[in-house]
Amino acid sequence: MALSRVVVAKQKKTWNRKVLFILGVLFVLGIIALIVVAVVQNRPLPKNLKYGIVLDAGSSHTNLYIYQWPAEKENDTGVVEQVAECKVEGNGISSYYLKPTDAGRSLLHCMNKAQEVIPATQQKETPVYLGATAGMRLLRRTNPEVADKVLTSVEDTLRSSHFDFQGARIITGQEEGAYGWITINYLLGNFIQEWSYFKSVRTSGALDLGGASTQITFESDENIESEDNSLHFRLYGKTYNVYTHSFLCYGKDQALRLQLANSITNIQNISLLNPCFNSGYTRNLNTSDLYNSPCVSDQKTLTTPPNIRIEGTGDYNLCKQFVQEIFHLSHCTYSRCSFNGIFQPVLQGEFGAFSAFYFVMDFLKLSKEKVSLDTVKETVERHCAKPWSEVKSESGKVKEKYLSEYCFSGVYILTLLELGYGFNSSSWKDITFLGKIHGSDAGWTLGYMLNLTNMIPSELPFSPPLSHGGYIGLMVFFSVFLLFVLLTCWLSFRKPKCLQKGII
Repeated sequence: MALSRVVVAKQKKTWNRKVLFILGVLFVLGIIALIVVAVVQNRPLPKNLKYGIVLDAGSSHTNLYIYQWPAEKENDTGVVEQVAECKVEGNGISSYYLKPTDAGRSLLHCMNKAQEVIPATQQKETPVYLGATAGMRLLRRTNPEVADKVLTSVEDTLRSSHFDFQGARIITGQEEGAYGWITINYLLGNFIQEWSYFKSVRTSGALDLGGASTQITFESDENIESEDNSLHFRLYGKTYNVYTHSFLCYGKDQALRLQLANSITNIQNISLLNPCFNSGYTRNLNTSDLYNSPCVSDQKTLTTPPNIRIEGTGDYNLCKQFVQEIFHLSHCTYSRCSFNGIFQPVLQGEFGAFSAFYFVMDFLKLSKEKVSLDTVKETVERHCAKPWSEVKSESGKVKEKYLSEYCFSGVYILTLLELGYGFNSSSWKDITFLGKIHGSDAGWTLGYMLNLTNMIPSELPFSPPLSHGGYIGLMVFFSVFLLFVLLTCWLSFRKPKCLQKGII
């Protein structure tokens, strides 16, 4: 009897060890499964980014911008940010009208730079667009065949790149103004930063000044009497009605041509005293180069000398008088006009002024904080009154062409904004001069990219391998399984009294 009990005890001890081993293995497996599910489900997800390239082919130079945005979009419009830029060496593509094939070659350096920024695996699916602005608009007006050859050269270069070439075209002035408006409002957060049913965010107007054209764009509550100046956008789930107009030939470079051409008609010799250049400054002007622009070509006469020597006098008030003469204010067939008979509703809200507006005001140290209209006038007048030698000594690193024209540019900007668009001492405080905002350039290209993302199919974001419900279910299952293993161990080795009844 005693021997039998010993044998049973040994069998129970052996069985208990086996059970303990099995339960231990199951417990370890349960712990491992719980950890694996948690780690796999919560590991960082890869970024699903898309890239796009936009080239801004302006009248004076070309810039390449690289943008990126998440493949999953907000309200059908991608959240786009600028990640890199490259300034193409040389002048704008319209300057290659004598040798169009060189226009495409000028872009190669920046296209190679883009290859270094965008991952090789994504280059074939990265769209590249080129938009040409006022310089090419003028070239197409004077010589459409040459303009087409320049665009063909550009297209050939971009098509042969590693990227997905989508097109090169001359954008309209209205498009340039509208996309600039989209850019600054995006960067200022007016579209998506304040999503609220109880707060309406007013958009900012856009003031763009290039070398050959200038644009004004703003949201208006008024009826826009001219259909050509009315545009409609839908961005981030909201519709916007905006007024826009582009004045070709009123960029700062072409405006200077207009002012010089007006002055030349009154001279009797080859020397021209010009109040819009600092005193002591001289420039030899080839009139053939001056009149090769359609903005002034009709003002050339048989008596115009082939070369003219310009001598600056630095007279702010006389310069303002000369500049005002290129604006025509008498003719208007609408209820109100800006200038040259163009309809413009009453100015509304704040405005962001960028491109040449910013560069000139930044040089004059007027861009960092808002100052009064009178302060701006006084600053420009002081600069115009400086002798050329003093201007050069203070700003030796600036190219002479730009440096010599800051007096004219300052006067022109004041005249354009005040006389042309109708800003006054009260509304001047609503203008902010913008260069970069949150690392992105203020200009039309970002707005162009934002608009294009509406045409790029939205993709689902990378998601965890399990749904939320599936993840919670597995975590609960393995937790219950571990509790079951622990309870089984406890019941196997520490039986309650109710389970020991009948055992002697």
